[in-house]
Amino acid sequence: MANEARSGGRWMTIEREMAGPGLRTFFRICEKWRVPPEQQVLILGCRDRTTLDAWQRGDYAEVSGDVLVRISYVLGIYKALHTIFPDERNADGWVTASNNAPLFAGRSAIELMVEGGVAGLVSVRSYLDAQLNS
Repeated sequence: MANEARSGGRWMTIEREMAGPGLRTFFRICEKWRVPPEQQVLILGCRDRTTLDAWQRGDYAEVSGDVLVRISYVLGIYKALHTIFPDERNADGWVTASNNAPLFAGRSAIELMVEGGVAGLVSVRSYLDAQLNS
């Protein structure tokens, strides 16, 4: 097993198994948040729109661990929002609304997630976790 873990065999199998459910959930969240494909490409850090289209069709052959990490942050952000805001419209609308908190400086959370890559996703998730714990 140590050799398998070092070679990535077992972990690559786990990543492939997680790719489909993760991406399908990501696309459903993006639909609720009204995130256009051009921004989805940037949030996921995928190569281009062709790759995104393949994933939407169910071809998960080229899903990296980095993409799964990004999806996990989006799932955490979605869950935190729906914990903070009991009303679904408020929870889903928060990501596109301008925000005057210092982290956002008038930008929306989706702008920070798109422009900041993984660091932007981490920042939004950390901000929401702090809101939950206050």
